[in-house]
Formats: sequence, C-alpha cells, structure tokens
Amino acid sequence: MSREFTGVIEKRGDWYIGYVEELPGVNTQGRTLKEVRENLKEATQLIIEANRDLAENVGTGL
Repeated sequence: MSREFTGVIEKRGDWYIGYVEELPGVNTQGRTLKEVRENLKEATQLIIEANRDLAENVGTGL
C-alpha cells in the first residue's frame, strides 16, 4: 500500500528543517534540500515501522 504524507521544509539560518504533519516524531534537518528530503523519507519509514511494531505488540505484554 502506498501513502502520501505532507512534508514541511523550512529554511532556518544555514539549515533546513523538515517535519511530516501527519506523523508526530518525524522531524529532521539538513544542510541542503536534497539532504532534508532524504532524511524525511527515512524518518517516515522508521516511525511507520516503529508504530506498526507497537500496534502488533499491544496486549502481548511486550
């Protein structure tokens, strides 16, 4: 299944910061737009995997 999320990127001084509105915890930074976009993709994948693992373990005592 493919999903789309809203990535927000802002320039702060010499850095770009990025976050995904729909997924709390997906935050990153980078020196270039390319770097922050790649970081956002990776952070999004990690949060989705972590949330999926948590959901699978609900009620199992883990």
